[in-house]
Amino acid sequence: MQVSAKRGPGEPAAGAITDVAGLSVGHFTDPRRPTGCTVLLAGEGATCGVDVRGAAPGTRETDLLDPVNAVDRVHAVLLAGGSAFGLDAAGGVVAWLEAQGIGLAVGPARVPIVPAAILFDLWVGDASIRPDARAGRLACEAASAAAPAEGSVGAGAGATVGKLWGIGRAMKGGVGTASLRVGGATVGALIVVNAIGDVIDPGTGRPLAGARSEDGRRLVGTTASLLAGDLPPRLAPGMATTIGCVATDLTLSKAECRKLAQCAHDGLARTIDPVHTAFDGDTLFALATGRCEARVHPVALGAAIAAVTAIAVLRAVRAATGLSGPGLPTVPSQEEFERGAGR
Repeated sequence: MQVSAKRGPGEPAAGAITDVAGLSVGHFTDPRRPTGCTVLLAGEGATCGVDVRGAAPGTRETDLLDPVNAVDRVHAVLLAGGSAFGLDAAGGVVAWLEAQGIGLAVGPARVPIVPAAILFDLWVGDASIRPDARAGRLACEAASAAAPAEGSVGAGAGATVGKLWGIGRAMKGGVGTASLRVGGATVGALIVVNAIGDVIDPGTGRPLAGARSEDGRRLVGTTASLLAGDLPPRLAPGMATTIGCVATDLTLSKAECRKLAQCAHDGLARTIDPVHTAFDGDTLFALATGRCEARVHPVALGAAIAAVTAIAVLRAVRAATGLSGPGLPTVPSQEEFERGAGR
């Protein structure tokens, strides 16, 4: 059952990253198994930074975003499932942008700059099906400045959370988006939540989605279980990650965008526990489209970026659609199950 991304108690109303002028978002969701990709287009170019905190990332063009390196604008950011194979989808984004005449002028050609990050979603269905160049192109063709769909779509189609004790005790993750206003500027976030850890409601400190007990009747609290001595089996690195992009309509340098990406990880730390582990490839991009002339205090801007990231994480799991075959429930279905079990 598809559920809406309803707000939790005390959670502010949320918009979407497309509220940031100059951005559009498109999803491609593969109908053959739960996987897909999501593209953020900045056709006129945007300054971009990145911060990689997880120990098992899968990325493209992140070295280019170092503030000491030459190219200072990108034309899209791609987020994809399919593990390392999903990086192929970026080629489709590049080809689509080139066909539109969009890219960095280099001699006789225009070269689109498209950083990308991927997540591991090969648990369910035929693992040979993953996003490719065609998927990237179709995501571009679907892009719109309207608020994008959330939950089990695009790069979030096969996302899961709470996997430290295996996929059989996990829950469904997804993609969420939000926006806020600060000092006359707009900030937004689009986050794909596929974490090893639990998603935590910062208002209560309790797990909202994550690892369940062996009978599936309750959320165990991953960190609490680890501290109590319940250690997981040996896992291979790279089987989970949270990836995403934050954005603002302000004019910022590459160094300032990198700082925003760092601040966005604070939003992950508020809502995912544990986060930035040896098995996650947590990677966040930050875009600045330069459409707003306001001046915002950097502390206020960083605080807003962390806050909007946290909201997007919560929306991702609240909007997710469960997968009945592998037994991956959603937040509402797990809550209903726990009530039925007498909790």
